[in-house]
Amino acid sequence: METKAEMKKMIFVQTEDETVFVQSIMEHQDTLISIAYSYLRNRHDALEAVQEMTCRAWTKRRSLKNEKAFKSWIIRILIYVCIDEQRRRKRTTPLANDGLEDVFAEVAVAGQYDNRIVMWGFLQKIKPKYRHVLLLKYYNDMTLSDIALILGKPEGTIKTWQHKGLEQLRKLMKNRGDWHEN
Repeated sequence: METKAEMKKMIFVQTEDETVFVQSIMEHQDTLISIAYSYLRNRHDALEAVQEMTCRAWTKRRSLKNEKAFKSWIIRILIYVCIDEQRRRKRTTPLANDGLEDVFAEVAVAGQYDNRIVMWGFLQKIKPKYRHVLLLKYYNDMTLSDIALILGKPEGTIKTWQHKGLEQLRKLMKNRGDWHEN
């Protein structure tokens, strides 16, 4: 039997009660911020992305067919918001080679780098669909079945994308023997 809280959540989509809607999102706040941060690498931008996701979800709340899929639905919206922000950054950031890759290479050779920064650079070079799976799996500790639900794909496809994403990472990191020394 469903509890009062579950019933309340299930009917929020049909009502105009913004408070119940926001409370439902707040229950997943930590996960949402973590996912946004894994995409945007900036806490302020992550918080703004969650706020934008909340607005988009509110305006599209009637398109949610199954209230039980609420969490995966808002995560999917959040991912789209993050992708939009990444595209916006690319448009506003000069595309000329500013030498950052050379700086990373020099710093890495000198042994003065942070593996997370270098790894983020590698992740940016992977196909987006594979990167989504790797970010959700390894940066946000989600299961493959949760990722499949969020991305609206069969679990087998997600496993394949994970495998191919890791394969691309291995190729990019092939000449990085120093990763094993740390």
